[in-house]
Amino acid sequence: MNRIIEANFLPPPVEEAEEKTGILIIDDSRDFTYSAKRGLERTGRYSVWEENDPAKAHQTAQRLKPDLILLDISMPETDGGEVAARIESDPALHRTPIVFLTALVTKAEARSGLRIQGHPFLAKPISIPELIAGIERSLPQAALS
Repeated sequence: MNRIIEANFLPPPVEEAEEKTGILIIDDSRDFTYSAKRGLERTGRYSVWEENDPAKAHQTAQRLKPDLILLDISMPETDGGEVAARIESDPALHRTPIVFLTALVTKAEARSGLRIQGHPFLAKPISIPELIAGIERSLPQAALS
């Protein structure tokens, strides 16, 4: 007897009338930003923007004013730490939560509660449910209601 079991690991979609949480993904990997954007937007809970040029990341954040920024640490020319420092020094953005993304740590290290420059981080590769959980832990409570 063959059974098909469907599992849905994503949270239920948000009703259309509710405002979506704005997420800016800053990562030099277009493949990663595209797949993360698609996965997050499928939930119906997020509006997601991509920035693949770390030199433009601060300007993009100023223009979009996201509710949360997902920021790759290891990028060419301008690393995530430099981008985070620029965002934190901007009076209009300094309260925007930043979650670092990195392939330089293990998932166990990411779960340990350690922080990088005072920010939480998530280990790559990462699944969409793990990414959503990391986002939800890092959003201010006002953005969740």
